[in-house]
Amino acid sequence: MRLTPDLASRIANIALAHTVREFPHKLDHVWNGAGDGTRPSAQHPIFYGSFDWHSCVHGYWLLLRLLRLFPDLPEAPAIRARADDVFTAAKVAGELAYLARPNSGGFERPYGWAWLLALHGEAALHDAAWGAALEPLARAFAARFTAFLPVQTYAIRNGSHANTAFALVLAHDWAAEHDAPLAALISRRARDWYGTDRDAQGWEPGGDDFLSPVLTEALLMQRVLPAADFAVWYSAFLPRLAQHQPPALFTPATVSDRSDGKIAHLDGLNLSRAWAWKALGHGDLAQIHLDAGLPHIAGDYAGEHWLATYAMLALEG
Repeated sequence: MRLTPDLASRIANIALAHTVREFPHKLDHVWNGAGDGTRPSAQHPIFYGSFDWHSCVHGYWLLLRLLRLFPDLPEAPAIRARADDVFTAAKVAGELAYLARPNSGGFERPYGWAWLLALHGEAALHDAAWGAALEPLARAFAARFTAFLPVQTYAIRNGSHANTAFALVLAHDWAAEHDAPLAALISRRARDWYGTDRDAQGWEPGGDDFLSPVLTEALLMQRVLPAADFAVWYSAFLPRLAQHQPPALFTPATVSDRSDGKIAHLDGLNLSRAWAWKALGHGDLAQIHLDAGLPHIAGDYAGEHWLATYAMLALEG
């Protein structure tokens, strides 16, 4: 399957709808007192839709990415108008004010941090005003990465939002263009955590994974190692790849209930594996996983509020 204009329009309409859908909403919020709570749009003037903050962030990333790849989409005027409305200094100031609250240091760490950097990186390739408006927010999260990575003793190797490697893939892509010291720090920490890993066992998927811990780690090491060094590392990390071992990595996940938000994560696992396999040079494996995940990006809001982003990653490679 290819990212055709028709498919791009379908994906754009999904994201245009959910990025401004305020309810249902799952807040990542610490109450500091009895009166410390309001509706999502009051706390987050930009990222109040899409069920949760991080999904709204990458929903906007998805819209801007589609706009750049397909500037003549029928939905392009609506995307531009939406971006003009939300990416303003005043609304970014509201998001920054939330970060400054007491007990907000762990807000959206690290997944939302990384997606915000990706959004800024995409916005900076478009209208200068969008990138300029979002830059203070991006710099705030870059500063959080810079402070946090040296004190994170251990990598988190699960298959969902806390996964260290996935966050650093996105953060490194941004930092390579916008923050050279952070890019260097990410490279060092990736080597610290993953550089001696060998013979990955592939104990996945877990019941609510949307990322492959094994393949996401490989994507990060592909970014931070020279090509020759990565080839050596990769052959030791997946020494039985040619034999499709361990088998769980090569078999799409089964999704038993797409109305259950956690079980629906497994559609995302199939799509994120397609993205990873393609980037790692295994187009046949990417296609198998894409075929399993792409038909299910809409239909139930449990997946519809976020899966199209991962379809975009998989389709674009």
